[in-house]
Amino acid sequence: MTYHHTTSGHDEAGAGLDAIIGERRRLIALAYRLLGSLAEAEDAVQETYTRWYAMSRPQQDAIESHGAWLTTVATRVCLDLLGSARVRRERYVGEWIPEPLPERTDWISGRPGTAANDPADPADRVTLDESVSMAFLVVLESMTPAQRVALVLHDVFGYPFGEIAGITGRTPAACRELASAARRRVRASLPPETAPTAHQARLVRDFKRAWDAQDIDALMSLLAPGATFTADGGGVVAAALHPIEGREGIARYLTDLTGRASGGLAVLERTVNGRAGLVIEHEGVTVAVYAFDIADDRIARIWAVRNPDKLRPWSR
Repeated sequence: MTYHHTTSGHDEAGAGLDAIIGERRRLIALAYRLLGSLAEAEDAVQETYTRWYAMSRPQQDAIESHGAWLTTVATRVCLDLLGSARVRRERYVGEWIPEPLPERTDWISGRPGTAANDPADPADRVTLDESVSMAFLVVLESMTPAQRVALVLHDVFGYPFGEIAGITGRTPAACRELASAARRRVRASLPPETAPTAHQARLVRDFKRAWDAQDIDALMSLLAPGATFTADGGGVVAAALHPIEGREGIARYLTDLTGRASGGLAVLERTVNGRAGLVIEHEGVTVAVYAFDIADDRIARIWAVRNPDKLRPWSR
């Protein structure tokens, strides 16, 4: 009797532990979207688990939904980090770009099923795929922390405003208004995509070929007249400190860049934040990751992350 009872207790404890650990990927997916940094997302989730394990077993058992508790704590940790991040980024050397991620499968996981349970404004939802695009993450950077949390929790992960209110300490109406304001900002900054994914990939491939060939005219034909190029070196490596505007300036900058590189650069097609992108290698080492935004059949924006601290996932 005692043996079986003890085994059952261990099984229950093990199952509970598996459930808690099983939330980690979802929490990192949430924290990355909120913070724009994988390193900071991992730190936020680690702090969340530290607080969980700091509680006694009776305190843990008293929590009705472990997933909801972990989400609440992780979101609040992210809110604290977003407040301090604004100060740090004011001192950042050059432009700050969210950390790019390879592939996409590990970062799409959300909170399945809840969107159908809260159909208040399904047409306004941001899909999980869109929510990891560099263009979307850059727009999130322009929002207040509260707007960012309300939009991501509701439009991306499908949390009802009543639950978001409990997480953020605001009223459901206030959370709804925060999400609305954030949504308006997204719509103003990101025109609806018209080019299919395969076509976007072909544009990026053509861009790569023109760059490899040092063909300024071909590069310019692929760029929108008002295209912008933004680089992030973080003061660690050389990078343009301010965005370059206009297709001719961008084309000339890129051709000059490869011409100055000793030993040559390898430009590789890769998936960057769920979209077609490019990885730049110098002597086998990843030195930059390029993300693109396509509008009206032209490349409208290029983000080039050169800060080596943000290229960790590309070196694994």
